[in-house]
This record gives sequence, structure tokens and C-alpha cells, in this order.
Amino acid sequence: MRTAIVTAFDRPLEIRDLPIPAPGPDQVLVRIEASGLCHTDIHAAHGDWPVKPALPFTPGHEGVGIVEQIGAAVTEHAIGDRVALPWLGYACGVCTYCVSGRETLCERQKNTGYSIDGAHAEYAVAYARHVVPVPDGLSPLEAAPLTCAGVTTYKAIKVSGLRPAETCAVFGIGGLGHLALQYAQIFGADTIAVDVTDDKLRLAAELGATHTVNAADQDPVAEIQALGGADVAVVLAASPRVLEQAHASLRRGGRLILVSLPKDNTVNLPIFQTVLGGLSVIGSIVGTRADLAEVFRLHAAGRTKVVYETRKLDDINQSIDEVLAGTVAARLVFEL
Repeated sequence: MRTAIVTAFDRPLEIRDLPIPAPGPDQVLVRIEASGLCHTDIHAAHGDWPVKPALPFTPGHEGVGIVEQIGAAVTEHAIGDRVALPWLGYACGVCTYCVSGRETLCERQKNTGYSIDGAHAEYAVAYARHVVPVPDGLSPLEAAPLTCAGVTTYKAIKVSGLRPAETCAVFGIGGLGHLALQYAQIFGADTIAVDVTDDKLRLAAELGATHTVNAADQDPVAEIQALGGADVAVVLAASPRVLEQAHASLRRGGRLILVSLPKDNTVNLPIFQTVLGGLSVIGSIVGTRADLAEVFRLHAAGRTKVVYETRKLDDINQSIDEVLAGTVAARLVFEL
């Protein structure tokens, strides 16, 4: 099978032909049809984060494909099922977090494309309990971005406590942001799209954003505060400056939702304004299997639109360059 491999954090990925892996007793072998390129894949390939993947490894945690083999102990899925391989590749199922519906906080978790080989390959092995069925009629190319970009932003909107008639500002319109806008609207909010690219702001307007702000030539804090401030600000751009702007854009009682992960891992937030304004700062990490199932149902019902472009796996390094250059409208998906 053709597989994208990270051999070193300072080198391009390699495309190699490797044997098709065999599933263990509690695993399934999935023939990958589509695999989305997430910025986390790039962080993984570059070793950007404090806990680095063990080399060599295959990234990719937006995989969708067909189950071709099942392990001896698998009862959840059958050969021929279409499933998604999300970031949460494994959780123990018995800890306090798992049994209380917070499995993404499990301290024994394994992450697809990071601590276990991922979906940027023609085949991938996954734990059967943690792949998620894809509804009939849902295109694999659309389901792939929903597997991370979708469920991550959906969960961010859920944990924000966003209510109808509130205002939600989304900082960073792209693979995640164009979906965050749609989920905020489903929750009944007015939305403000903030980006530095006119093309992405036009996309936001097409998707129903109430207001758009180009932070390249406007002060987003002043613009949002002139509208009354944001009840919720969701930050999807990995820049400390953007995090600080999002915090300053909140009205009293507002909630700052942290999703992006800046490489330097720090941000300056004013304590007086946070305390006196009754502001909340909330970290949101992807979503559970149940969250992803909800994301798929919403899309199957026609409530969301996925904006994506396809690429070939052989072009993975060029695709990474495109994402880093900010020239991609929303999501890139490898068609296998």
C-alpha cells in the first residue's frame, strides 16, 4: 500500500510502498477513500509540540473508508461498513473521564496519526470501538473534513454555551472556521467572521455570516465592540495576537473558546478585565464519538456545507506548503 511517512521532523514526508497491516483482535482494517489534511498533521510532521510522535509514523486523522477486515473480538462493525477514523483513536473506556462522557480527556488515549499510524495511506488499522459509522449517502470527501474540522468546531460551540440571539465571533475562517460559523448559526447566533483574507471573508458571507471583519486593515476589537461586543469568541488561528484580540472583543460575561494551539504555547490575557468583566476562558479539545455522530447527522440533513479541494497523496508536501501559505479556501482532502 502507498503510505505517507514522516521519517524526520526537518524533512519532507516520503511516499513509500508498505505491506498492508493486519488488524488485531479488537481492530479493523479500513481501506481509505478520503483523508483530510489538518494543520495538526503539519504540527505532527514538524515536531512542533512538546510531546512529539515517535518516528517514523503516518499522520492523518480525518480518514474515511470501508472496513475490509475485522479482528476476532470485533462486534461493532462488519466488513463493508463505511467508517471515519477520528483524532481520538483509542480511550480506555473505564476511567472517570470516559465513563462521564468526557473520553477526549482520557489520560490513556491514543491519537490517530500521532501516537498510532493514521489515514494518509491506502489502508489503516484502527480500534473498532473508536471508529464512527458514516451515514449512507454522505460523500467520503465531505465526511473526511467533518471527522476533525467539523467535530472540533461543533464541540467548541457546544462548550461555549452559545444561546439563540447571542453573537459569536469566529477568528480564522478556513478549514475549521467555515464550519464553526455554520454551527454557531445552527445554535441560533449572529456571527462575525474575522480573517485577513478577502476571499475567506467572502466565503463567510456566502455561508451566512452576519458581519465580516478584515483584520489586515481593520481593528477587529474596535469593529466588534462597535457592534456591542461578542458573547462568544472562538479562536481558530494559532497566533497569540489573535487570541488577545478575541479576548478584548468580548462583552461583559463573554466566553473565550480556545481551540488553536500556538507553537510557543503562551498568550497574555489581562486579569483585571477578565475578572471585572466576568469573562470565561475555556479550552475545547475535539469531540467525542457521540459528537461526531451528531455532526454527520447534521450534514446528512443538509444543515452544513463542507468547502474542500481534492489532492493526490503523492502531492502531500506541496499540499502542506499550500496550507502554510494560507492559499487554501478551506480544507484539502486526499482522494485515495
